[in-house]
Amino acid sequence: MPHFPERLRDLPKFEGSFDAFKLTAGGCDVLMASYPAGTRLETHTHETYNVGVITQGAMMISVDGEERRYEIGDWYELAAGTPHSARTEEDTSEIEFWFYY
Repeated sequence: MPHFPERLRDLPKFEGSFDAFKLTAGGCDVLMASYPAGTRLETHTHETYNVGVITQGAMMISVDGEERRYEIGDWYELAAGTPHSARTEEDTSEIEFWFYY
């Protein structure tokens, strides 16, 4: 995940289904995540309200059967409990905020 600066790569690794570094803040986790080309995240939900910004590549996110492409600088929001899936066609990185209620 060389896309992120060294200081961010020194953060603890996220233990999940994708590669990420994790910064924990009051009421929020911040993930610096990278996905290789061809990554597919099957339909899932989060208990958190998620806000993300693409910092490298592009990510396609599907909600309610509608897929939308997010490119560098694009922000997305997913309400807690929203079923969604994601995929990448190229190496992609993002910064994602997981807000706990």
